[in-house]
Amino acid sequence: MPNRPRIPSPDRRTVLRGSLAASAALTLPVVGAAAPAFARSGRPDAAWGVQVGDVTSSSALVWVRSDRPARMVVETSATRSFRRARTWHGPLLGPATDYTGTTPLYGLPPGEQVHYRVTLAAADDPRRTGEPVYGTFRTAPARRRDGVRFLWSGDIAGQGWGINPDIGGYRVYDEMRRLDPDFFLCSGDNIYADGVIEPSVTLPDGRVWRNVTTEEKAKVAETLAEYRGNFRYNLLDDNLRAFNAQVPSVIQWDDHEVRNNWYPGQILDDVRYTEKNVNILAARSSRAFREYFPVSTLHGSPGGDRVHRVIPHGPLLDLFVLDMRTFRNANSPGRQPDDATGILGSAQLEWLKRELSKSRAVWKVIAADMPLGLVVADGATDFEAVAQGDPGAPLGRELQIAELLRFIKHRRITGTVWLTADVHYTSAQHYAPERAAFKDFAPFWEFVTGPLAAGQFPSNALDGTFGPDQVFVQAPDRANVSPMETPALFGEVDIDGDTGELTVRLREQGGSVLFTQVLQPGRVGQ
Repeated sequence: MPNRPRIPSPDRRTVLRGSLAASAALTLPVVGAAAPAFARSGRPDAAWGVQVGDVTSSSALVWVRSDRPARMVVETSATRSFRRARTWHGPLLGPATDYTGTTPLYGLPPGEQVHYRVTLAAADDPRRTGEPVYGTFRTAPARRRDGVRFLWSGDIAGQGWGINPDIGGYRVYDEMRRLDPDFFLCSGDNIYADGVIEPSVTLPDGRVWRNVTTEEKAKVAETLAEYRGNFRYNLLDDNLRAFNAQVPSVIQWDDHEVRNNWYPGQILDDVRYTEKNVNILAARSSRAFREYFPVSTLHGSPGGDRVHRVIPHGPLLDLFVLDMRTFRNANSPGRQPDDATGILGSAQLEWLKRELSKSRAVWKVIAADMPLGLVVADGATDFEAVAQGDPGAPLGRELQIAELLRFIKHRRITGTVWLTADVHYTSAQHYAPERAAFKDFAPFWEFVTGPLAAGQFPSNALDGTFGPDQVFVQAPDRANVSPMETPALFGEVDIDGDTGELTVRLREQGGSVLFTQVLQPGRVGQ
């Protein structure tokens, strides 16, 4: 994309100036402690870095966390020198939000690099300020020919594999940052609130994996403070904070933000939990999620207080972010012949159909936090995702997906592509009616990747209801293979501004491209 400005990797020092001075964060349970002079003077410190989320052609949402009550002030500029900077006065950060806050930016120029810095001013004296924290991002293009390129993955700090200083922490984030994408889509499992991080784990080959540990990661999360500590944990990593300062995010959630395979109304029989009502746990996690991620629909946008949303990214791309967790029915054998709730809930399904119909983007990427045709079990008889292993006509949650796929075909909605993570391996599935029990839909692709920093697992069985053909799969032959034994996995989507072609690359840490698929624009089905 020759017309799109790119920030070279060596610019990291400029981007992060003043925000990441404490390189010892990988060995300490507190990241980036303020310099003694600042600590004595009572100046606020933003050592947890900055994030930007849900960037469009004219808007963005900036996040920061203070170590004490402070006022958030954001400056934006077209240059690193911050000449002719624009100032945005943000909220007062305090204990009610765990000292986090977001500031919305509006009226930004499309298709431009925006430099920003966040300054925290003491709540009782605005003249007493901390060191500014710097970041940068690109707004979505207004011109089709500029193209779009983004990455996606999920699953961070799962199965006991946390930040390991011996291997440099979450190094995959440094590799992804150097690819300089327009944004990063996290497909869920941003944390593992139900996953304890032990100081060390012995691998099958006898090597020892060491973890950075914190008090909140020493047990399953139940209280609001423990959920907040889980979201803070990943920000102890230098690589992730550097990534956040350069690459905007689009965040969705799945089960491990609360606990494994949860659904609304569930009552737990897990002895690790004193709070058995999962609705209470979910409410606490949802509050912490809102505090720690810049999600537009959770911070004052119209129709807010929800994770599902549409993020327009110029003429080539509309990103449809789903929530397949909050509105689902109970996990079950999935054989019911009538299911209005399904995995999305009826209101979200109607919202998705309506927004797909309105979209004029060349590509409509559907960001799902769970796969469609992969069989994900929950115990001996129940199922966690859409598929339930019966290759016949749609039943259970499949009915809702069948309704959506039928709608896409009959409305002749072009350019739909499904992306997900969740299953801890990478694969590509092509769905086609001639192979399916349910035939009233147009062909489409589903791409799966992850984890970024969790255990990898063997591949799941396919359900034949929608006719998936697994064109590519890479997965280990045993469960919970550590990140020390196998590279992290992520995906790349590149939409060419001249041809409109969408190229998907399934990648692994270390630079290897495992699989590539090129899709042509303007088609109802591929």
